[in-house]
Amino acid sequence: MSDLTATSNPATGLSTASVSDALDSLGLPGSLHGIGALRQGQRVVGPVFTVTYEPVDEAGGTVGDFLDDVPAGTVILIDNAGRTDCTVWGGIMSQTAHQRGVAGTVINGTCRDVAVATAAGYPIWSVSRFMRTGKDRVRVAAVQTAVAIDGVAIRPGDILVADDDGPVVVPATRWDEVADIARRIDRVEEAVIEAVRCGATLAEARAEHGYHSLQARKDPS
Repeated sequence: MSDLTATSNPATGLSTASVSDALDSLGLPGSLHGIGALRQGQRVVGPVFTVTYEPVDEAGGTVGDFLDDVPAGTVILIDNAGRTDCTVWGGIMSQTAHQRGVAGTVINGTCRDVAVATAAGYPIWSVSRFMRTGKDRVRVAAVQTAVAIDGVAIRPGDILVADDDGPVVVPATRWDEVADIARRIDRVEEAVIEAVRCGATLAEARAEHGYHSLQARKDPS
């Protein structure tokens, strides 16, 4: 697993917009459509810890105690197949994760106990919020295995960046490359803004700094 954490790496300053643009320039998927911030002002960067849920059957099963195994500084990524009719994350989980230094939780599904997470200052991104329990409806099917969300293949240890615009995931093996491109995109956009402040038209500023070619494919990946 990468040693990148949400508090120790300068890459925490990268926005999901810049990271997403960098992924586009490399032909890599990564943006998780339909998953949004539980509240504004949240931000996290860190390696993912994956959890997969499935519907219960006659064999039963539980929502699981996987949180005991999540290292501090990681981002929990839960895949409940986008279900919005029952929750897979609640107040006990938010408070425990916060106390243990988990960076945040991203859910392809639903959370509840929003007020508890907000009071704790624990960052969550989810498809929706809904109070109905997942007990006896879903169960943990796998922990720390590859998942696919919105066509994005995600492996344990891949790097997840999330902010007000939502979450995006970068393969761990491509993180340094993607982060470098994202930082260059930020520099170009700042230069465009500065040029406009100095009197250039937007068209002139964009042309001067190569804005329209920022997402041109750089890799046949």
